[in-house]
Amino acid sequence: MSDLIYDLPGEDSNAVATVILAHGAGAGAESEFMASMAQLLAQQNINVVRFNFAYMQTVLATGKRRPPDRMPRLLECFNAVIARVTQQWPTLPLFVGGKSMGGRVATMLLDDSPARGGIALGYPFHPPGKPDKLRTEHLESLQKPLLIVQGERDTFGTQKEVRGYSLSSAIDTQFLADGDHSFKPRKASGYSQQQHIAAAARHCQRFIAAHL
Repeated sequence: MSDLIYDLPGEDSNAVATVILAHGAGAGAESEFMASMAQLLAQQNINVVRFNFAYMQTVLATGKRRPPDRMPRLLECFNAVIARVTQQWPTLPLFVGGKSMGGRVATMLLDDSPARGGIALGYPFHPPGKPDKLRTEHLESLQKPLLIVQGERDTFGTQKEVRGYSLSSAIDTQFLADGDHSFKPRKASGYSQQQHIAAAARHCQRFIAAHL
């Protein structure tokens, strides 16, 4: 496991919680989306910890693309980070989450983790173009609170599609106007991707505050 990436509140601020954020399948923890989200949350007095899954560490070391590890390996990697972070800040409330695939991994370990809740930024409800291949079975019986922030026209699950799913009552889903899988809207919408990322961070801050 490579070093963790920390985004922390200023020296004069006391953190109210810790969030572990995992990256999506194609871009690592240092991606612009991940960095922006982490910085915005840190400004809300939240400790943010980012990390790269093992396969992404190999991608970054070799410069060669490779597919994500299988779910058991991803879960093992995420749980190892949870163990390190809870040892570092044992008394701070913990939340787990991530972008796309990273958020999915977080939702799969959430109920059995020490986290108070989870955050999924662009949940991959199904592969693009394959709406019948749903990844929602575990979300139907989820016990701990989960926030899903989703672009309205996300090809991994549009607002119309998601409204029709049978999801646990513990899940709060917030939609971003005209946003795609990375929250990027079309120009004609009048919104910008950065506005939506900022809005997503505000949803996260409110969700965390509600579960402290």
